[in-house]
Amino acid sequence: MLTLDAPVSTTVSIRHSRFVTHAGPVTDEEASLVFYRAVADPTATHNCWAWKLDHACRFNDDGEPAGTAGKPILAAIESKQLCRVMVVVTRYFGGVKLGAGGLVRAYSGCAARCLDQGRMIEIHPTSHYLVEAGFEWTGPVHTVIEACGASKENESYTSGGICLQLELRDDRLRKLQTMLRDATRGAATLTKI
Repeated sequence: MLTLDAPVSTTVSIRHSRFVTHAGPVTDEEASLVFYRAVADPTATHNCWAWKLDHACRFNDDGEPAGTAGKPILAAIESKQLCRVMVVVTRYFGGVKLGAGGLVRAYSGCAARCLDQGRMIEIHPTSHYLVEAGFEWTGPVHTVIEACGASKENESYTSGGICLQLELRDDRLRKLQTMLRDATRGAATLTKI
């Protein structure tokens, strides 16, 4: 999956209307709301937007005719195969109506142009796991976790041994399972949380 490395913006004039476009990475719906509030101009005629997260997307026409703004912005995001991204296109009306087709072209074009200005980076889906093992396996478990590139989020101890909460890229799960089994002779357990 690809996302933007950092926020970007562009400004374009189309038939006397000014379109200011902001695009940026967002991790969840709450982050999209924060991004929207930071870039939307309440004095503008329209603040149309779209975002796409892992398996969810939303868009809003903000008073433009239905389907002429938010959906074309989302289409621009999807055409770039981006995820975890939000685009807000702010329109300052210049007195010339664009018509439905003109609005679709304007909003999708502004979104695509802005996204093209950004630097794309690859992101990897992750999941959270709990590793439990006896005290005698503490060293090998830490070695395996490091070798798999897992991020340790929490470490605790019980009367039976060690408990580690991890974040791991989904594409490294099989490697972690195999290495844990081999390093602990099957004594460690791995549970998705």
